[in-house]
Amino acid sequence: MKNQPSRRHFLKTVGVGGTFSGLMARVTNVRAFAAANGRPALIGGTPVRSQPFPSWPVITAKDEETWMEVFRTKRWNRLNGTYVDQFEKAWAERVGAQHCVATSSGTSALVTSVNALEIGPGDEVIVPPYTFVATINAILLQHALPVFVDSDRETFQIDARKIEAAITKRTRCILPVHLGGASADLDTILSVAKKHQIPVLEDACQSHLGEWRGRKVGTWGDLGCFSFQASKNLNSGEGGAIVGNNATSVEVARSFHNQGRAAPDAGFAWARNGDNRRLTEFQGALLLAQLTRLEEQSRTRETNAAHLTKLLSEIPGIQPARMIEGCTRNAYHLYMFRYAAAQFSDLPRQRFLKALQAEGVPCSAGYSPLNKEPFLKQTLNSRGFRHIYSEKEIKALEERNVCPENDKLCQEGVWFTQNMLLGSKGDMEQIAEAVRKVQRQAGLLVHS
Repeated sequence: MKNQPSRRHFLKTVGVGGTFSGLMARVTNVRAFAAANGRPALIGGTPVRSQPFPSWPVITAKDEETWMEVFRTKRWNRLNGTYVDQFEKAWAERVGAQHCVATSSGTSALVTSVNALEIGPGDEVIVPPYTFVATINAILLQHALPVFVDSDRETFQIDARKIEAAITKRTRCILPVHLGGASADLDTILSVAKKHQIPVLEDACQSHLGEWRGRKVGTWGDLGCFSFQASKNLNSGEGGAIVGNNATSVEVARSFHNQGRAAPDAGFAWARNGDNRRLTEFQGALLLAQLTRLEEQSRTRETNAAHLTKLLSEIPGIQPARMIEGCTRNAYHLYMFRYAAAQFSDLPRQRFLKALQAEGVPCSAGYSPLNKEPFLKQTLNSRGFRHIYSEKEIKALEERNVCPENDKLCQEGVWFTQNMLLGSKGDMEQIAEAVRKVQRQAGLLVHS
């Protein structure tokens, strides 16, 4: 029984004094302790946690009321409605931008912005390899080339120190992603961009209200993109937005997203090639209602994330993502950490994830190496790309797009989703206790 905790340690853990007189008054803590020190739930033990985390989205009567207002007006399209216009104004004000164009998705925001910046065949765009596929799909749709710059494993962000070495005469744009809600190193990125006179397009799709040096991300570059997809911290099922301070670039984006119309009331007069990337009035109304709760929810996530980071940092083998100095606010769309199997009796990460899930803590492994996805090679060797680029050029790109640090990150990363951070302080403590329990019983899990 040498692995069992001492009586003194037991009493300290459950939060009672040196006698058993107060023990029965803390029966909940006793049960949690017993569960944590028993068999792993994955192999038949009692889970640390049995209650679900807060569901998402959070809805109120106001959401339904606003939705029905749109329904009854019969003005469901933004061209004859007012809700999308209202949201664009509200979002621009909230993030401190002069202009905003709402779009049908975050992907649409990226595609529209790439077109507004005139990125096309023959161009290269600097991107991180640790991001959602939409970031590079927007580039590939223009028959431009994604040039991957390796990740900084400690922060999960693009390693901005390596960007300048990736720039060539073909580089048309730097597209950093503010991953998980934290900020990429904008000081370095903007300095390199200015030196080489290259536009910066911020992918802030996961970073609603995130900040760099006290100013909202998405407003530092030439244009910034947000997503309001169902999992996002501001949610309308699908939706997106472009923000910016350059009236000309934003107006091109507005025109492109509305089939290239010269102006909203221009009828069948076209200023340029375009597409239909418009947001509906229903989505605009939902966003206006959801926006009223965003700040309060963001504060809750930040408070819980700070507590969780303190707890997890005390566990050998668990390394929460570090925020870059200059990131003054993390939106925490994701809570991310790195897992070191060596500190868990060499328990494989996939087994660790399953064990943690069994203890009542949802989690995932995060992204795989985007630069190694088979579809990318297929796309670059497709008929359209072969018309533009030689086999030698494509081969050279593949050799440049090697990201060894990102490969390691993709083997170590673990994610919790933003809704988990809307719970209580006790929820964060149960997450940490579940991790500690898996660590204590890792040897048993390795051999079971």
